[in-house]
Amino acid sequence: MIVCIEDVLDLTELRQIRSSLDAASFVDGKTTAGYRAKRVKNNLQMDKAADGAAQIKDLVLKGLKRNPTFRRVAIPRSIQSPLISRYQVGMNYGRHVDDALMGGDSKTRTDLSVTVFLSDLEDYDGGQLVIDTSLGEQEVRLPPGAAVVYPSTMLHRVAPITRGERLAAVTWVQSHVHDVAKREILHDMDLISHALAKLAPEADETDLASKTYSNLLRMWSET
Repeated sequence: MIVCIEDVLDLTELRQIRSSLDAASFVDGKTTAGYRAKRVKNNLQMDKAADGAAQIKDLVLKGLKRNPTFRRVAIPRSIQSPLISRYQVGMNYGRHVDDALMGGDSKTRTDLSVTVFLSDLEDYDGGQLVIDTSLGEQEVRLPPGAAVVYPSTMLHRVAPITRGERLAAVTWVQSHVHDVAKREILHDMDLISHALAKLAPEADETDLASKTYSNLLRMWSET
């Protein structure tokens, strides 16, 4: 399931992030790529020790954690510290799959990949996130502050930049529910439960929907 989420970051947060990025130092993106991805990764990443790096990452994580759609889609158990990527003209990231385990000595499984877009759409051309699906390639190019969440099992790439500069934050989630199909069922059940709570808050069926969601999550979750 590929889900696009609006307004993960608000305008004030985006301004703070862009101000910090203007003065930040960047390094070769290959330093954080897996052995296969190094062949096709051609971008820059914000230096982890750069001034403002911790604040930017904290803003991105807070934006994701407070977003109800993200929580519903991901059911996050843990979220990796985001990487801030910069693509300039001619840069791209070829077709690859993200590493299954990330996080240094204390590794976690990557169930979901997340891109939070930081650049205005009119500031660059190209740079689409292109995800391989059973129906062919799906291109994603979202306004600043929006995010796309998709299974880390999927091959994907970032198309070459032909004008301007693309900035984005990328991170990975280990979910309480590992199975993609089960997460989709829970996502739909949660939507139904919340809709019924608005339409018929006192109905028995509303209680049953809430009960069913909770019991499915209890049955399928990994702690």
